[in-house]
Amino acid sequence: MYYIGLDVHKETISYCVKDATGHVRREGKIGSTRRELDAWIQTLPQPRMMAMEATIFTGWIYDYLLPHAEKVKVAHPLMLRAIAASKKKNDRIDAGKIADCLRCDFLPECHMASTEIRDRRRTLRYRHLVVRQVVQMKNRISGLLMESGVSYDKQRLHKMGYFTELFSTNEEISDSIRPLLRLGREHILRGQRLDRALISSLERDPLLSERLRRLRTIPGVGSITALTWALEIGDYTRFPSVKQAISYCGLCGAEKSSADKVMRTPISKQRNKHIQHVLVEAAKLAPRYSHELALLRDKEIQRGSKNRATLAVARKLVAYMLAVDRRQQDFVPAEELAAKAVA
Repeated sequence: MYYIGLDVHKETISYCVKDATGHVRREGKIGSTRRELDAWIQTLPQPRMMAMEATIFTGWIYDYLLPHAEKVKVAHPLMLRAIAASKKKNDRIDAGKIADCLRCDFLPECHMASTEIRDRRRTLRYRHLVVRQVVQMKNRISGLLMESGVSYDKQRLHKMGYFTELFSTNEEISDSIRPLLRLGREHILRGQRLDRALISSLERDPLLSERLRRLRTIPGVGSITALTWALEIGDYTRFPSVKQAISYCGLCGAEKSSADKVMRTPISKQRNKHIQHVLVEAAKLAPRYSHELALLRDKEIQRGSKNRATLAVARKLVAYMLAVDRRQQDFVPAEELAAKAVA
């Protein structure tokens, strides 16, 4: 077996080929294009395994090389301490160290979702970008009105009827900001239409539709929460326990233990930030729709703060969604299960 380490960049890829004993057989640099990868692959010895560090360019290279190697692995960049802590660091050395980690089975491998899931995840994250831009534009419109001393109803400002009436009848709006307000409102409407179109296309996708329907049977889980769970988690079987899923979602603190000292830190930054944000927001509303979650929230509030209660509800939602995925069945509340058991 030959072990190939790749140090991937935007325009170039540095590589190092080592055998099982660690001797360098080949090393060099190629362009990061499909044409050059094709020519390079033909010159490599077989059988071979490849590894690279996770970057923004990793996805398409991983898919392209996967048919041409026994295995292709992607390393977690934060876990490659041997590279980050080196005194001497360049692309050639980095590729060699990645090949050594692969050869010794010390590579901190990270999960690579299937191409289908990654393509749909890209659409969902693009939707998040659109929503952020819409919110920024709403805040900017409010800022323009406040700068000009215009009186308006904050709760109704961005509703279509009220904004049109305000724009046409309020004499406090100066001519200098009217074009900016009109452009801002058009940007918001375009963003909202694009948001609806993206969500609708994902919900109708045959790969996701049945899974999303089951997830939405959980109280407090709507379209966005279900989509984010399905596309950010991907293959739920990679989590043997609920605790691992909770950790991936960033709903628990880190542990630093040494000798007899155990120290728990606040919420860890090593998490999937996309699903963490959605779950926290869903946990704030879920107790309104579930008696069981409302009891959990009240219990945690008595023991601590509202933030602690929100995290407890979010962890329970993770347990619910993971159970629904594993059983491939609709969610059934605990009260109904108890009633059926008694009957």
